[in-house]
Amino acid sequence: MRDLLKGKKAKTRKLSELSKTEQNRLAKLNAMLDELSRGANVQNRRLATWLTEVEYEGFESDWESQLQIREELNDKPDEFKRYEDKLKKVIFNYSRAEGYSTKRKHSTAKKFYNSSKSLCEDALEILKEIIDADASLHM
Repeated sequence: MRDLLKGKKAKTRKLSELSKTEQNRLAKLNAMLDELSRGANVQNRRLATWLTEVEYEGFESDWESQLQIREELNDKPDEFKRYEDKLKKVIFNYSRAEGYSTKRKHSTAKKFYNSSKSLCEDALEILKEIIDADASLHM
């Protein structure tokens, strides 16, 4: 969507050459582009209102493609779940170590740092096992 709006913005003629309707459309599309650039959501009906029918159909097909890609990425092999669980423990222990360190409880922090280091090594071993078992999972 952002690329489509940027393309529209780049291809526009001088503002003085546009009709009043085209100027209004351009202003609305630029406002939506700014919203998207800030990470805000833009409602589909607003897009449908200000994009041409062909542009909106292109947007919808691109959106469907993105949904399929996201679904494929979320459908991970079970082997990765074990790795991710270990990685979550690493992050949790490291965060606790940082917390204790800021509270000047260095001996406790050191225990959690060592624990996170050990868990990280375990996670790397799990990942290596997974990749060695199925090289196609390397990606």
